[in-house]
Amino acid sequence: MISYVLKRIITVVPIFLLATLITFGMINLSPVDPAEAYFATAHIQATDEMMEQKRHELGLDQPFLVQYIKTVIKICQFDFGISYITNKPVWEEISSRIVSTIQLTTGSLFIAIFVSIPLGYLAGVKKNSLIDHFSRFLSFMGAAIPSFWLGYLFIFFFSVKLDIFPVEGTGTWKHLILPSITLAFPLIALYTRLLRNSILENLQEPYVLFGKTRGIHGGIITGKHVLRMSIPPMITGLGMNIGNLMTGAIIVEAVFSWPGFGRYFIEAIFNRDVPVIQAYVLLAVCFYLISNLFVDLIQMYIDPRISRKGRQL
Repeated sequence: MISYVLKRIITVVPIFLLATLITFGMINLSPVDPAEAYFATAHIQATDEMMEQKRHELGLDQPFLVQYIKTVIKICQFDFGISYITNKPVWEEISSRIVSTIQLTTGSLFIAIFVSIPLGYLAGVKKNSLIDHFSRFLSFMGAAIPSFWLGYLFIFFFSVKLDIFPVEGTGTWKHLILPSITLAFPLIALYTRLLRNSILENLQEPYVLFGKTRGIHGGIITGKHVLRMSIPPMITGLGMNIGNLMTGAIIVEAVFSWPGFGRYFIEAIFNRDVPVIQAYVLLAVCFYLISNLFVDLIQMYIDPRISRKGRQL
């Protein structure tokens, strides 16, 4: 078990290095000159001498491999450079905003889990019932409705018309409700569908029939055994979507004026703040890798056969 965990942790390192290489390479291949973007953001009419001096300060006159190695070393030290807008360290700017994004994504994740598990379970064990039809309708709606449009609908009905929740900003738990539900809605539709299909498949397994022939109550079979065997596909989807929550929060933060990392990233794009853009992409990669590693460990705990397969490989 320990060897499997170590192998999974070690495999994260080359993936991270490859991701940083691709990100760094794409930024260097982009037509935007970081030195030019710096002076344009500061509204300074730079001369050729000033441009060359700034490129030297940013290390742009060095070979690509040297720049990449230095960038990786700085990233490991949480040094993402200086923002062109505020002239402050990017990590300092990020750390003051990422807490709000984590708060938003955590709230939406809890809502998605606590709604989709009972809904998917009931839809699976009560096939073709009213709640099953409702779960299908919810899945279609979650896949079809864009997050920004759903957010504006929530604002119109619950903020403007009913005056129950604030329109924008942060500060109290009421500010968190509408953005969290908006971000969680597509996940609820996805996880409900995954759990329902997995339960329907497991209900056809021989152990369900054996349990019934032994006289075990159907509720115990479905609630204890079938549900446990049906959870892993949902957990796998969860691992893929934790990173999506961090990056997908961009739209929701913009709609609800939520002062998070995603909204800061949008501002960086418009201002061509290259260090912030690079930091956002790399942190998004880290979230994906860490969340998938965490999910793999949970899967191993639920199903110990995974670690045995890893040792056989």
